[in-house]
Amino acid sequence: MTPVLRARGLNVDIGGRRVLDAVDLDLRAGELLVLVGPNGAGKSTLLSVLTGDRLPTSGSVEMDGSPLSSWPVADRARRRSVLTQSNEVSFPFRVEDVVRMGRAPWRRRPEAERDGEIVSEAMTAGEVAPFHERPVTALSGGERARVAFARARAQQGRIELLDEPTASLDIRHQHRVLARTRDRVRQGGAAVVVLHDLNLAAAYADRIALLERGRLAAVGPPAAVLDPAVLTRVYRHPIDLLTGADGSLWVVAGTDATDDLEDGDLTA
Repeated sequence: MTPVLRARGLNVDIGGRRVLDAVDLDLRAGELLVLVGPNGAGKSTLLSVLTGDRLPTSGSVEMDGSPLSSWPVADRARRRSVLTQSNEVSFPFRVEDVVRMGRAPWRRRPEAERDGEIVSEAMTAGEVAPFHERPVTALSGGERARVAFARARAQQGRIELLDEPTASLDIRHQHRVLARTRDRVRQGGAAVVVLHDLNLAAAYADRIALLERGRLAAVGPPAAVLDPAVLTRVYRHPIDLLTGADGSLWVVAGTDATDDLEDGDLTA
């Protein structure tokens, strides 16, 4: 089966520094793929290349078997939904109006007849319906993050590309956002999600891609990627892995940092 997204040989240079280095990655239909790694590993840069918002220095990205660059912008917007880290709204639009902005790619198309229904469902998914009349500028950071998630969900892309959708959220809403994303994936979609919380990645990912200094250190099911020795090296911090009686995986960080090690001591 052709991957819904296929990246080959991705290199990205920014300011004379190689931020992504020879990255090959596939996203399959029905899969939730989580990108993890320390700060500066290249997670957000990789996601921006997969969305088409950033051009790689070299390499290619295909969506549904065709070069991503060959897709008209409007068609691309209808095929994949994007949630970036920067989703601030500066004007006091109502919450419902912000969520409705996600329907813009479907304007003047038959699908627009369902805008009201889809916006309502998206607000329910983000748990923002109770304050749909409030100006978004009056919301807390976590509430704004949920509005941004609802807006991306209203876009109805079968491929979801979400950059740290759980940032600023409390525990309940972190799990709600990821559970809603996983439900849509199970209905025939696909998703790439950037996360910092390794336990959330273990709980929700079908596969995890672990990035280290712009390269893929490991890709595979959570049990294969969340190797204590590899995580300790990549994160420069002692990390262990526990397995629950139900087979769940729990990542546990130690208290002694490895700051005394030089960069060269931590390379593979």
